[in-house]
This record gives sequence, C-alpha cells and structure tokens, in this order.
Amino acid sequence: MSKHEKLIEKLCRKPSPTDFTWDEMVSLLKHFGFEVCKNSGSRRRFRNEKRDLNVFLHEPHPHHTIKVCYIRQTVEFLKENGFI
Repeated sequence: MSKHEKLIEKLCRKPSPTDFTWDEMVSLLKHFGFEVCKNSGSRRRFRNEKRDLNVFLHEPHPHHTIKVCYIRQTVEFLKENGFI
C-alpha cells in the first residue's frame, strides 16, 4: 500500500481521525493535483487548475493537527469530485 493510499484510508476513517496533520493533508491534496496558494492569515487555498476546483482550509497553529470538522469537509469534497 502506497503512502497516499494509507493517507486516504486514514482520512476516511470512521470516526474521523483526530491526529491528521497539516503536512499529511498538503501531501494528499498535492497528490490529487492541487497547489497550495497562500491567502490572508492562516487561510490556505488549494487550487486544482485542470479541474477548476478550490478547497479552502485553515492551517492549524500552533499545533499541526487538523480539526475534525475540516477533515469531514475535505472528505466530502474529495468524494463529490471523484478523487476518492
């Protein structure tokens, strides 16, 4: 099983993981063709040019784990758009 397959499995776990890190999310979204674009403050836009899609997430600080509500939102977005 590849690194990204393991991340997808972890992301889609039920209940949603509480230990999914920002770096893991960035790696996974880059794998799906998204680029990170810096917005104001800690808000980040992930842009997929090929499919004209955007995902907006807040980069967590000072801790690097992503809140469960953002994980659920991202899973729903990825499923709706056929990435997972």
